[in-house]
Amino acid sequence: MGVDIKLPIGLMFTVFGVILSIHGLITASDPELYKRSLNININLWAGIFMLVFGILMLIFSKKLKKPEAEK
Repeated sequence: MGVDIKLPIGLMFTVFGVILSIHGLITASDPELYKRSLNININLWAGIFMLVFGILMLIFSKKLKKPEAEK
């Protein structure tokens, strides 16, 4: 009996990715906020990567399910 953590990990990264991407879009016009990160909107980019990773994990959790053994 194995534990499949792809679904909760995918959900967590998808939710955090959406939140961080929205925050990055809202604060995109504030150059003072992103001065320390060489004027790169790090919130937006990290949110996009987290969102993509979360969606991939959700896809893998749906596609790679093993059929249940019949008793």
